[in-house]
Amino acid sequence: MGLPDRATAKALLEKHVQDEYQRFHALMVGTAMEGYAELYDKDKDLWFLTGYLHDLDYEKYPETHPAESLGWFRAWEYPEDLIHAVEAHAYGYNGFNTLPESTLAAALIACDEISGIFYAYQKINPIPYGKMKVSSIKKRLKSKAFAAKIDREIIYMGCEKLGLEPAKHIENLIRFYSRLD
Repeated sequence: MGLPDRATAKALLEKHVQDEYQRFHALMVGTAMEGYAELYDKDKDLWFLTGYLHDLDYEKYPETHPAESLGWFRAWEYPEDLIHAVEAHAYGYNGFNTLPESTLAAALIACDEISGIFYAYQKINPIPYGKMKVSSIKKRLKSKAFAAKIDREIIYMGCEKLGLEPAKHIENLIRFYSRLD
């Protein structure tokens, strides 16, 4: 099958993910990944879809996530880069220990969890993503009490593998997420 088009991916997401927050999370991560693809001159569709579909099985199979998705992606003959990135994004959870070896995988782990910081921040301070300040998000990222379930260490690992300081990563994400405003 290869990489699906965006309409097919949206249909897959609608079939497997009913929770509105999880659907928006998929869009946030896909948008961030597409932004990094543009920045690094990579395949925008591959990067967007990797972010968009990375949690496809999470709602139905949280205890084994992303095992089900990985099986589907292999059966559907999705690109190995996407499969590796989705597997690596689960590093340290549910028995997964695959480290991110590609720029795509590093970007996914840098973008996945931090999207929750942005989302939670907007809930308490309802301003457009594009109007957020790096210092405000950085402050929330440092506060372990804010969005306490967010794994900050995996975000920092992704930033390090991308060669980005967290502040620069946040600045990039504000710009990328402004597309959602």
